[in-house]
Amino acid sequence: MQKSNSATDYRNELESRGTLPEGFSTGFTGLSFSPAELGADQKMEMNLSLLLLDESTSSFAGTFTKNLFPGAPVLLCRKRLENDSFRGIIINNKIANVCIETGVDDSEKIINTAAEEIGCGPDQLMSSSTGVIGWRLPVSDMIKAVPEAVKAAKDDNHRNAVTLSERIMTTDSFPKLRSRTLAGGRITAVAKGAGMIEPNMATMLCFIMTDLDISREALREMLPGVVAETFNRISVDSDQSTSDMVIAASTNKIACPDIKEFRDALYDVCSELAEDIVRNGEGTSHVIRVCVDGAASVEDACAIGKALVNSPLVKTAVAGNDPNVGRFASSIGDYCGNNGINLPAEKMEMKLGGEIIFSGGVFRMTPDKELRLVAYLKDCGTIPEHKGWPVHEKTVNIDINIGMGNSQSIILGSDLTHEYVRENADYRT
Repeated sequence: MQKSNSATDYRNELESRGTLPEGFSTGFTGLSFSPAELGADQKMEMNLSLLLLDESTSSFAGTFTKNLFPGAPVLLCRKRLENDSFRGIIINNKIANVCIETGVDDSEKIINTAAEEIGCGPDQLMSSSTGVIGWRLPVSDMIKAVPEAVKAAKDDNHRNAVTLSERIMTTDSFPKLRSRTLAGGRITAVAKGAGMIEPNMATMLCFIMTDLDISREALREMLPGVVAETFNRISVDSDQSTSDMVIAASTNKIACPDIKEFRDALYDVCSELAEDIVRNGEGTSHVIRVCVDGAASVEDACAIGKALVNSPLVKTAVAGNDPNVGRFASSIGDYCGNNGINLPAEKMEMKLGGEIIFSGGVFRMTPDKELRLVAYLKDCGTIPEHKGWPVHEKTVNIDINIGMGNSQSIILGSDLTHEYVRENADYRT
């Protein structure tokens, strides 16, 4: 992606890649409501978005959070996957609709209203909610707003996904949209997510659209693997949310010449979105890219990489542009020592920014190297308060070879700044 110098530049870049695949449209509306938990004198604004297919499809798939206290939309969508056809999904921000006594009924009431306006069966629609956990949806206000969103989707002529990427945001600092073209067809996807990000099946919201002819069976076979290799290998704060999902659907309008090429394109789209989510993490100033090689298994490589990016001491060192490499080695030794991975220190080699910082069981640091690495970390960072667009796509690269096998994994994580603490301390208040 070309460098953006302003929010306008970035939005223009999104416009260039945001064309919806054939057979999709979007519609939006907004509403003002008073959360029942705060009282009538407190007003909030909610976005209501609709992703709609012109015709129903049998080619749809989904993956969901493994959190044992899932939101009502996750429960509902899991059941909808058993159905024969899919027509669209209604998405709201501000309130996540989690562990509410009437939560599923509330989602179904909103879906039923949308189905009447669209002219389809309610079992063909899904819902997705994101925001505060533990609050109830303003059902009556949302029901009143639904017809406007449906009308907008039916009147949508430009069919671009940019507005969808913007309207589903909560604490996100910029919208996230990626796409690929293939054999005259297209894969376009949007995502939101900035906090409660350490995936285990998804851990954010992502909606993937394609007009390439991919069967239900093929899509459902490949999506979990792609999610595992992309969204499940990122972490912002090691907290898994209650509302996470990845939904994919195809209108099957364009012949797909090769299933492998389709999977490769889908992987590219999801991989780029996964990095966008980390770069967009709450308070993030550095994206940390850890490549673990020489592991006995992919699972070991993933776990070691996550142990590094989830260490508060590593995260704060990177945030402070401090190459405190002892923290890196300590976090790896901690994880391996407590999880049955017998890693001899002399086998491991570790690099930061391409420079060897540990090998043969000892650190390889000098005063000159220390200064170079401080400059390297500063160059990779941004101001955590920055909003609106990604300033660059640089990453803090940590390469580790543990000399125990042939497996590899790449993990992306974020640093930990004052801005993250402030944003989450003030999330509701």
